[in-house]
Amino acid sequence: MTTIEEFAAGFGEEPGYLDYGRVGPLSRAVRAEALGQYEALATSRFGTVDRMSAENGRVRDAISALTGFPTEQISFQPNASSGLMHAAFGLTGGDVLLSAAEFPSVTYAAVRAAQAMHVVTPVWLETDHGRVTPAQLRDQLTDSTSAVMVSLVDSRTGYLADIDGIRQVIGDRLLIVDAIQGFGVADVPYEVADVVVSGGQKWARAGWGTGFLALSERAVAHLTPVFSGWVGSGPGERWDEVVDPAKDASAFTVSNADPIAEARFAAALEEIAAVGVAEISAAISDTVDRVIDLADEFAVPVASSRNPAERAGIVVLEPLPEQLTVLAAALFNHGVTARIRPTSVRLSVHAGTTEDTLDMLRAAFTSYASAA
Repeated sequence: MTTIEEFAAGFGEEPGYLDYGRVGPLSRAVRAEALGQYEALATSRFGTVDRMSAENGRVRDAISALTGFPTEQISFQPNASSGLMHAAFGLTGGDVLLSAAEFPSVTYAAVRAAQAMHVVTPVWLETDHGRVTPAQLRDQLTDSTSAVMVSLVDSRTGYLADIDGIRQVIGDRLLIVDAIQGFGVADVPYEVADVVVSGGQKWARAGWGTGFLALSERAVAHLTPVFSGWVGSGPGERWDEVVDPAKDASAFTVSNADPIAEARFAAALEEIAAVGVAEISAAISDTVDRVIDLADEFAVPVASSRNPAERAGIVVLEPLPEQLTVLAAALFNHGVTARIRPTSVRLSVHAGTTEDTLDMLRAAFTSYASAA
């Protein structure tokens, strides 16, 4: 087992970084893995290429360990959006219920699938400022609802969805979860979902080009692998004929994956598993409390939930419109990297967020309070 202190020591970014919801700087383990893999590819000693092909099994084992999905029900994807497209285009009928306030990778997948396939209809869920709750879903389900799409953590509000509660109210309808804003840091029961997708460039700190699609047995039985390439037809190369897609998650692949990207993702997830998601989540929650306390001290309005059960690592600040520019300037002037949006500021903390970073945030809030 790895201690949370040892895990935090693998964060190499400079103080002031609070934007993991956008991209997580590479961990020390991932950086070492990438350098080693590229060096091996550069020299390409006998057996190197064959050995690198084993990274696919390694990364799927690592994803399985964190999601609870069997390895054969997981396919590596170059990003979360590709996994969402596979899932949405694979739906075979009925309405798909989702919020229009979801991150565009979710809404675009549903709408593009409807436009191209003409077999599903997006139905827009009415929400409480983007928060998707079991009660709202229960009230808006119909007999024609065949699937529900939801973000595990809402990108704009930081709200952590209750996917267990959602499963209970939607019954046997397909539950499709975009987990990218919580994967690796939110301790949730992924196994209640039928489809889980994520990318590794945010909280997992594995870099771009990494992601996965995990499917329940019911999802494999109900989804059509629309984009299924030659590697999705089973083991071995297929020449002189085109065969049907495999009957597992590998059907939802187009070509061979980048083995170095797979190795980076595997290294990141193995490191997370070694310390435990619950421990990482607890460390993040403590730091979120400290950020909220700082915001309260300097009268910076907090729009995200204060309830630990409804949040992961995101704190959303929403000052008055005329004060937003002042806050953004204060953060910039004190070297704090945050996500500035038209009406809010999003701070994303991780288990490796340092005291120096919190001191820089305090200094920015001090400047904001004196100028507001």
